[in-house]
Amino acid sequence: MNIATWLYQTALVRPDAPAIRLGNNLCATYGDFARSAARIGVFLRDHHGIGPGDRISIFARNAPEYLELLYGVLWIGATVVPVNHKLHSKEAAWIIANAEARIVFTESGTVFSSDTNLPTNTREVSIGSVPPNEPSAPVNPPASVNDDDTAWLFYTSGTTGRPKGVMITHRNLRVMAMTYPLDVDQIFPSDHPLYAAPMSHGAGLYNFHYVRIGACHVIPPSQGFDAAEIASLAKSLGNITFFAAPTMIKRLIAHAQRTNYNGDGIRTIIYGGGPMYLADIDHALDVFGPRFAQIYGQGECPMTITAMNRDLVADTTHPEAMQRRASVGLAQACVEIRIADEDLNDLPTGEVGEVLVRGDTVMAGYWRNPEATSATLVDGWLRTGDLGRLDGDGFLTLTDRSKDVIISGGTNIYPREVEEALLTHKDVYEIAVIGASHADWGEEVVAFVVPLEGTKPDAEALTDWCKTQIASFKKPSRYVFVPDLPKNGYGKILKTQLRAQLSEQS
Repeated sequence: MNIATWLYQTALVRPDAPAIRLGNNLCATYGDFARSAARIGVFLRDHHGIGPGDRISIFARNAPEYLELLYGVLWIGATVVPVNHKLHSKEAAWIIANAEARIVFTESGTVFSSDTNLPTNTREVSIGSVPPNEPSAPVNPPASVNDDDTAWLFYTSGTTGRPKGVMITHRNLRVMAMTYPLDVDQIFPSDHPLYAAPMSHGAGLYNFHYVRIGACHVIPPSQGFDAAEIASLAKSLGNITFFAAPTMIKRLIAHAQRTNYNGDGIRTIIYGGGPMYLADIDHALDVFGPRFAQIYGQGECPMTITAMNRDLVADTTHPEAMQRRASVGLAQACVEIRIADEDLNDLPTGEVGEVLVRGDTVMAGYWRNPEATSATLVDGWLRTGDLGRLDGDGFLTLTDRSKDVIISGGTNIYPREVEEALLTHKDVYEIAVIGASHADWGEEVVAFVVPLEGTKPDAEALTDWCKTQIASFKKPSRYVFVPDLPKNGYGKILKTQLRAQLSEQS
């Protein structure tokens, strides 16, 4: 079944219910929303020859039109390829080319210049160029699809630095959405899901269950995260729910303390996407009370590995309440998890190993990358690359990442991408990028730089260079200039020694 059918059915039953707001201003009812999605589908089909299975990319900030575009693509059985708007246009162009997207929607229609390597057969289309709604136009049901057809091509990365397209099917999305009210939080038509984090990622994936129940989606006027704005919208609209990275929660709590705001109007904040330190969640509970739920997931198993609902997060009565709060919760209802050694043998309770996941939300595979798929999906189990342990009650605690991914402000940053960008600078001979603990962002990017002999690059010059090559949020916040890098007998850089060096200096 096409996941877009949920919007069609909601619009039939509740056509006048508020569906999308920009701040406090109503932009669309559910009848309007469905008409827009159907109209966009017709526009793509009739004006651009788009059919089932074709890829359509969205490279834009959060906006009311984002949801309409998302459903318009799905409406005709095509595949949506959302791209993080924070990426550099060159990085976005690589993803669009890899996905072989026929069209990329952008805000202006002029984001990609001739030097960004956008494929010649990909058209850039302005969001505003889509014809307006015709209120009397009939709304035909969404196209029929197979459950295992790809609905959403989600680009993630590993330590290799090149993004991989995760094929998320209509079945994956449907099961993910149906699991949410069982394990994460109840949902109600009176809810106001707020999109403060990028809709290209987890925040956007969380739209489907709210569409099904007929809740009203809220796009902040800032089109991103602003603590004062969220507090204001919560007070005026009420029943706000939203997904947030731990660093967003820290900033919101800091604002609340400065302004004596106690969280009124916020129903639930779901946190994930990075480590939430125990002291931080304890502090947030002290200020806002029991408004927090936690999820742990990956693009390969979207939002659905483990969860901890509000009662579990806020519990103080269980003898191990503190240890549980420091965990990432219990396996969600749609999956089973286990801990395995390097040979994928099960490990006893309490022992640390790799987290493996199996269930109906695990991806179909990586887009046109059978080698990566076979290495990651083994006998039906997803190898997450994360290390953790299970306690006797089934709570999972993550202890480390087997990959070197840096998570800063809830966003994944892959060292290889930063290293490759810096190595193209004329004064850089060798480079190693690692993550270091940061009080506000969780982690920060630190680059160890070996200058080319006879040169003296400085931090400002390297930062300026990074801005021309990669997204600004990936650039190092600290540089350490060294004469050489520690290596093992095979010439591999020993990042463990670099981390130890940073620890000694802090």
